[in-house]
Amino acid sequence: MIFGPLFMILFFVVLVAAVLPLARWLGGPGAVPTHHSLPGRTPLDILKERFARGEIDKNEFEERRRVLGE
Repeated sequence: MIFGPLFMILFFVVLVAAVLPLARWLGGPGAVPTHHSLPGRTPLDILKERFARGEIDKNEFEERRRVLGE
């Protein structure tokens, strides 16, 4: 009686652990999003985009730009 729910939870954990790698394998390399930057984008370009989106303020933008040496 006590082991029934425990085995049910264990079954679902094993099922998910088996299905996720299978889904990634079947989806191919383009199915999993990557966070790599596009070719030709410099760190300064990424910094400018973050500033434009409002993720960082002007002071942080200027400080990080100085660190990058731009």
